Amino acid sequence: MVTGDASYIKKINRSLIISKIIEHGMISRADLAKITGLNKATISVQAAELLAEDLLIETQQEHKNLGRRPIMLSINRQAGYSLGIDLDKSVITFTLSDLSGLALDTHSIEIKSSDYNLILEMLANQISHYKERCSHAPYGLIGVVIGIHGIVNNDETIYFVPRHQWKNKNLKVDLQNETGVNIYIENNANLCSFAEIVYKHYQSENLLSVSLYSGIGLGIMVNSKLLKGCDGYAGEIGHMIIVPDGLPCRCGNLGCWEQYASESSFMKRLAKSHHKEHISYKEIYDWLIEQDPVTYTLMKEYIKFLSYGLNNIINLYNPEILVINSELLRLYPNALEEIKAHLTSTVGQYRKLQISEFGKNACSMGACALAIKNFLEVKELSLSID
Repeated sequence: MVTGDASYIKKINRSLIISKIIEHGMISRADLAKITGLNKATISVQAAELLAEDLLIETQQEHKNLGRRPIMLSINRQAGYSLGIDLDKSVITFTLSDLSGLALDTHSIEIKSSDYNLILEMLANQISHYKERCSHAPYGLIGVVIGIHGIVNNDETIYFVPRHQWKNKNLKVDLQNETGVNIYIENNANLCSFAEIVYKHYQSENLLSVSLYSGIGLGIMVNSKLLKGCDGYAGEIGHMIIVPDGLPCRCGNLGCWEQYASESSFMKRLAKSHHKEHISYKEIYDWLIEQDPVTYTLMKEYIKFLSYGLNNIINLYNPEILVINSELLRLYPNALEEIKAHLTSTVGQYRKLQISEFGKNACSMGACALAIKNFLEVKELSLSID
């Protein structure tokens, strides 16, 4: 039984009302009362306050029946804006969204250095730009969430980023001091998982998202909450050893999964086989269309190693939904069928396996959604891409 003073109960009711309005997009007060179980007086009082705060807007719905047209409540999309940032090894991706989670624009900038102070300055300049751009809105830039391809403590400090060799960095405080904006730091795989739940699978309580880009990360949603572990380090599945005494990894171990099944590891092997220093997704796509035998042979091997790790994950977590976030697999015909053919264990069980529709935008979209959730102080959030 939930107990608390009047202000606490009012806060819970407010959170529930906002969540349901966002979920339905547009809803009448009467229907809101039915869905939430709150009485009409409570709905009216809360709606009036949210309207006064510019967080909701009212519209009259068109209908052909006799009688008054119902007045509909919806979130005020332009009340504020969220900024999601994916800070990867060589690229930083920025996505700006409105309060409904709709992405307004996405752009990326290349980084050619791992120097912390230099990247801090780049981030601060971009955030300040977006802050100014959003200054016309009642709440301006409501928050910035940054996805880190590394280990993030529960207090949002960065413990370690292998690709940049950052250790014990407080990017959150440093950026807040520079910009005056609310900054949140999260692991990129967690944000990918959050994007899947919020935009695609909000009815699922148990979802795993495996991200396969510069490394491999696992975002774990259990009972609709991110599972982070004691210190926040849960999900570093890329450093699961699948080949004893195998290839050396930046983490210090040998034979880590990401040395065999991350996209960066595959692209290095493929580039070497084609006598190139670097290759692009466009080149891979063209080689697949041309049925280049070298590319297909390496893809078969890649999927085999990928499946080893996925099999272990399925046995560990028994997920309802397992989402693989990979641009590479989106290019490869029958990728899912080939992966499933390797998952032959009668012990490991999952209900649904799929490749993410978000691709490389998953992290920044999840970051936008988390900024909205934090700003609105809601327990649950379901958004639409459209």
